Amino acid sequence: MANEELNRRVYVRQLEEYFHFEQLTGSDSSLDRWIIAPDVNRPGLELSGYLESNDLKRVVVLGTKEYEYMTKLDPETQKQRFEIITDSYTPCIIISDGFEPLDSLIWLANDKNFPVFRYEGKTYQLMVDLVSYLSEQLAATDTLHGVMMNIYGRGVMITGKSGIGKSELALDLINRGHMLVADDCIEVTRVHTSIICQAPKMLKRMLEIRGLGIVDVTRMFGANAFLNRCNLDFVINLVKQDEKIEMDRLNPINRTQDVLGLEKPMLVIPITEGKSLSVIIEAAVSNYLLKKLGFDSNEEFKQEYRESLIRKGEENDD
Repeated sequence: MANEELNRRVYVRQLEEYFHFEQLTGSDSSLDRWIIAPDVNRPGLELSGYLESNDLKRVVVLGTKEYEYMTKLDPETQKQRFEIITDSYTPCIIISDGFEPLDSLIWLANDKNFPVFRYEGKTYQLMVDLVSYLSEQLAATDTLHGVMMNIYGRGVMITGKSGIGKSELALDLINRGHMLVADDCIEVTRVHTSIICQAPKMLKRMLEIRGLGIVDVTRMFGANAFLNRCNLDFVINLVKQDEKIEMDRLNPINRTQDVLGLEKPMLVIPITEGKSLSVIIEAAVSNYLLKKLGFDSNEEFKQEYRESLIRKGEENDD
């Protein structure tokens, strides 16, 4: 994972192709610069000449305030300030609000073969769209083994040892009206405080059932049987009943699983022959939703049990 994070990058070329910016300076080769930070920089301090804490590894956006400030400076000072934000670490500059670029910036950028773009829209919209796009493109990613389902509108990852019956359980849940996201191989991506899950491109809509092989769930059950991606809400880990797993009967969802640095609640369910796992999974999701709303049956039971013990103790004292 560490090496993947170091190599994760977006090229300026990808940014230009996605947003269709108007390129004002730089050749085609200038678009091969890297973007490694999922954020943007409005360089007010740098343009004023303050360099103590500048961060020039981000895409630079020049909005109305920056543009108006620079027009008040003489051309030589403009060049000195633009020199700062067109160094080798800065991916590119985007001028918002459709402003005409200053001659000093055009001259300097062409001399350095540095890419400057123009965007006709408002600065705030540009920043929101840029951060959203870069956050997704540069997000931490991993691949996990399990089945990803959307059950009652919540993303549930079902894990367990190979051969324990995860795919067969997924088939039963699909037959009960729930949606498959991924089988066996789950691509997970962290975007801010969310984990987004999906299947690899070749495995989308596919479910492997021992004895049947690969089935396309959309052809078998219809388009509503598959969801392209969803957020991960919690994890259900299936274990065999005879495994030595410590179970807490009155507080089952007290474990968590780390997924790309985020802790997700995990429920461990022991399985035995004869259990209707799909019904148990549905009940687990329903109980999870109730807890989200502030209703916890386990806590209510324990509170009532404590109160009954207190009452019995008071009766014995009498």
